[in-house]
Amino acid sequence: MLKKLYRRLLCKLDPLLPARKLTVIEGDSLPNKMPMRSLVLARDGQEDWCVGFKCPCGCGHTIELLLIEEASPRWDCELDPQGHPSLHPSVWLKSGCKSHFWLKHGRIHWV
Repeated sequence: MLKKLYRRLLCKLDPLLPARKLTVIEGDSLPNKMPMRSLVLARDGQEDWCVGFKCPCGCGHTIELLLIEEASPRWDCELDPQGHPSLHPSVWLKSGCKSHFWLKHGRIHWV
């Protein structure tokens, strides 16, 4: 019950918090410890491999989305002029918390 209350509160407060930012790291994998609200992009040379972030529902799960052309499924990550990331297509977790959302201009839009 307390966990559900925490998730609801986190979702309600999200629009009041600063938009998410993107941090770029060198390499083809994500760090073991992920930031709470920022996205981390793993880049090896000139190739973007993946983007990772904590699930916005508050469950604590780290979401890793592949960006490389050869991957299926794969996502695109774009930055707006303010440096806020957008992901395409939407993120839909098939297991665990089963969250479904869009990330646009650093903001979560629940489906």
